[in-house]
Amino acid sequence: MQFTEFADMPAKELKKKAAELRKELFEARMKNSMGQLANTMTIRGLRKDIARVHTALSQQTRTKAKG
Repeated sequence: MQFTEFADMPAKELKKKAAELRKELFEARMKNSMGQLANTMTIRGLRKDIARVHTALSQQTRTKAKG
């Protein structure tokens, strides 16, 4: 997903999305350790998506604190 998709979401949805992505990452890591994961790049993509969500959350809290 692109950052612009996350930037428009409210904080509550972002927290929910972060939890979903962390769960998916955990499952992908488990599959990878058992040799069942077909594409290992999914782990990298999930990590980047989690970082994007956290960036959007911190950006929202900074703008809320200023204004």
